[in-house]
Amino acid sequence: MKHCLVVDDSAVVRKVARRILEGLSFRVSEAEDGRQGILACQGGMPDAVFLDGTMPVMDGYEFLKELRRMPGGDGPKVVFCATENEVAPIARAMRAGADGYMLKPFDRESVTAKFQDIGLV
Repeated sequence: MKHCLVVDDSAVVRKVARRILEGLSFRVSEAEDGRQGILACQGGMPDAVFLDGTMPVMDGYEFLKELRRMPGGDGPKVVFCATENEVAPIARAMRAGADGYMLKPFDRESVTAKFQDIGLV
């Protein structure tokens, strides 16, 4: 079973993402900010990361940069989630190492389509 780490400061977003991802047969773990996400990855690298862009302590961009520098950090497929649909944040996320980009709010269909696009389901 593939493992997805959901990194988001919103407990509601983590809960919704967990339900969707478990429905896609992922084992899901959670972190409420980028620093906790990095610590989780140090404990075991996930197959995928569902990542919020704006968080306290360490934002999604910094998480991505640090993840990609870690041993094995090039492995996880990262879906970057944000609320704005502007070119600059999307480009910044992709430069930092994201494999895909989604807008919030998301639903089962959009998550499934994005995970199919990047080869996770």
